[in-house]
Amino acid sequence: MTSTPQSWLTDMDGVLVREEHALPGAAEFLQRLTELERPFLVLTNNSIFTPRDLAARLVRAGLVVPEASIWTSALATATFLSDQLPGGSAYVIGEAGLTTALHEVGYTLTDVAPDFVVLGETRTYSFEAITKAIRLILGGARFIATNPDVTGPSAEGPLPATGSVAAMITKATGRDPYFVGKPNPMMFRSAMNRIEAHSESTVMVGDRMDTDIVAGIEAGLETILVLTGSTDLDEIEKYPFRPSRVLQSINDAIELI
Repeated sequence: MTSTPQSWLTDMDGVLVREEHALPGAAEFLQRLTELERPFLVLTNNSIFTPRDLAARLVRAGLVVPEASIWTSALATATFLSDQLPGGSAYVIGEAGLTTALHEVGYTLTDVAPDFVVLGETRTYSFEAITKAIRLILGGARFIATNPDVTGPSAEGPLPATGSVAAMITKATGRDPYFVGKPNPMMFRSAMNRIEAHSESTVMVGDRMDTDIVAGIEAGLETILVLTGSTDLDEIEKYPFRPSRVLQSINDAIELI
């Protein structure tokens, strides 16, 4: 591992929090980054909430993270679209996290001849909205999705998420979406641009091999897998790639800062 990492990227759920509670060492890890003035971003594929919403959620868990230090798939998607077609238009299926991000980069939200159909996560997917998206894509709109996660967590169990709805739209249109969020390394690159980080001195901490770790490797970063989330130690062997380090929790990463 880089002897003295200068910048840090870290996943949120499974690394810093789990079921609205801070994981051991998370507060101390964030405090250490702040004390040493290490640039960092907390990354999440969740496109429902704005950074302000997520910062408030973290405060309730006892973790202090500034809004500016949170990078979502919605923000990454808005950045990507603004680079592709500045001042464009989009038909959006999603919540405030996504619509706010698009408004902030100057996009117009419309259901009349949009440049893009943008699919994000919502707890209220409607048949009417999905039908509209299908017809707009068939009419020429380009298909973008914030992230490929097929399920999301809830207190009652898994819920269908962006990837599942995207698959339904693809089946109806024959058009595959471009997924911007993890495991697309573009999300990491846009995050690093935000904090002016360099790949050779940046570390990614995550709890999933198939998103956090593979995307970090493809972005040229050092990677740390923590075992407080969705990956068990024996599952690592299923993958043809390896993280730079495997730690029990974020608490064990504090000494590496």
